[in-house]
Amino acid sequence: MPPRPVVQQGQTLRVWQRKALMEYLRGKREDFLAVATPGAGKTTFALRVALELFGDGTIDNLTVVTPTEHLKTQWAEAAARVGIDLDAGFRNSDIHAASDFHGTVVTYAQVGIAPAVHKRRTITRRTLVVLDEIHHAGDSRSWGDGVKAAFEPAVRRLMLTGTPFRSDENPIPFVQYERGTDGLQRSRADTVYGYSDALQDGVVRPVIFLAYSGETRWRTSAGDELAARLGEPMTQDLIAQAWRTALDPTGDWMQQVLRAADSRLQNLRAGGMPDAAGLVIASDQQSARAYAKVLGEITGEKAVVVLSDDVGASGRIAAFSASQDRWMVAVRMVSEGVDIPRLAVGVYATSASTPLFFAQAIGRFVRARRTGETATVFVPSVPHLLELASELEAQRNHVLGEPKTKEGFDDDELARAQREEDASGELEKRFEALSATAELDQVIFDGATFGIPAQTGTAEEEEYLGLPGLLTPDQVSALLSKRQAEQLAAAKRRGATVETAPEPPPVAPQPRTAGERRIVLRRQLNTLVAAHHHRTGLPHGKIHAELRRLCGGPPSAQATIEQLEERIATVQTL
Repeated sequence: MPPRPVVQQGQTLRVWQRKALMEYLRGKREDFLAVATPGAGKTTFALRVALELFGDGTIDNLTVVTPTEHLKTQWAEAAARVGIDLDAGFRNSDIHAASDFHGTVVTYAQVGIAPAVHKRRTITRRTLVVLDEIHHAGDSRSWGDGVKAAFEPAVRRLMLTGTPFRSDENPIPFVQYERGTDGLQRSRADTVYGYSDALQDGVVRPVIFLAYSGETRWRTSAGDELAARLGEPMTQDLIAQAWRTALDPTGDWMQQVLRAADSRLQNLRAGGMPDAAGLVIASDQQSARAYAKVLGEITGEKAVVVLSDDVGASGRIAAFSASQDRWMVAVRMVSEGVDIPRLAVGVYATSASTPLFFAQAIGRFVRARRTGETATVFVPSVPHLLELASELEAQRNHVLGEPKTKEGFDDDELARAQREEDASGELEKRFEALSATAELDQVIFDGATFGIPAQTGTAEEEEYLGLPGLLTPDQVSALLSKRQAEQLAAAKRRGATVETAPEPPPVAPQPRTAGERRIVLRRQLNTLVAAHHHRTGLPHGKIHAELRRLCGGPPSAQATIEQLEERIATVQTL
């Protein structure tokens, strides 16, 4: 056995990590669930717990379980920096780990295949098991059963997650559930450090969402041609097909959005983040390669393509992280666990729509390195995605027995398509994408929406693409409000029908469309919320959340005219 690792000089912790460590050491519980937003430092916290337990003789072995092979390497490297040697190359066939390691790093799949191997290792030595992204233990019955069988004999189990909520009802092993007054069971965390807390502490970057709508046109399997505007109220089936059409690599929508995203990336690089990088998250391998080709034509540089089942994927991720390359394209499976701190621009070019996946994906862009860095994520203007973007700061727990509804595409079906090398299966045959054009629909930040629709390639769009990359959250809100006011004033000068507030009607008023009325009301609501923010100091997102609690309904991006009017009346009384 190697010498016991000890806490070394200079190993400082963030405030939340110190508080969580004190809670852990004081409780001495066998099972401990730590929920912390991506980028907050869950790995550092877990390794410090391990050092403390090694130091006081509670354990003499550490086993870390991760979702992916790539994360095994990241964990081993992080552990080595604090003096813990972990074997990331351990295989089930090895039966026993080499004696010159303090422990091993394995995947949930490894444990699920041969739980007896890992149970034997857990029994023979006093073991701390760190279950990274513990929600993956609920991915399948075999994984959950394997984790439970293998690690029940452990002395301690530390569960980590940044996204504890799931869309299924498989109980997560070793997680405690409490039944609420509504009869539903919810997961209970022992320590929680959410995105809003981390944002306030400067631990993560603020995220600016640029939502793009546009006209889409496609042909159904019956030969009918349909057209719809992305982001307009439609049935779920039509939303799915319009969304799919927009993401077509050969269409104008993706090319225009990728061009806008690269423009944003160049502005960040010129404005204080010289090594800033971008990531496109695709639904399948075929689309990923096609998006990379488009980026190459736009930038003149070859984009790095990472497919999670390719040999050498971890090496390409590590090489990209250490390089000055601008763009990487990956299938959606690689989004979780990609630790590239210089990622600052994202393009959400996937049809995955679960809150779990969305949070994991956005987590790739929030890791702060220096004060003032911001992240920008380009998303399709799809109601469900806009709601997730607006509620980025919301804390969710795993709920058992809650009715589930599907949004957009069937994620399970897409996952099956993604695992096939040929992505032209039944999903592709349902319709043929004909055309799609992009338009900047709105900007979402801190739960609030800004801006009025702007065509791609215009000065109005560039006003938002050119936002400085080094800003505090308050500066982001102030600048977005200023840009919005300037945009509205310019539209008014051009004789546009968009106004900051309804004016007395002329003698023969022209009827305003419902869409225009919603734009006016959303801007009016945001102006009143900003005024309340300046009076009280409360974040915009918390004010919007309070209005939703008082009035009911979805985020303002999806609210009806009546709901917006009620919130305007309510905020004036706060």
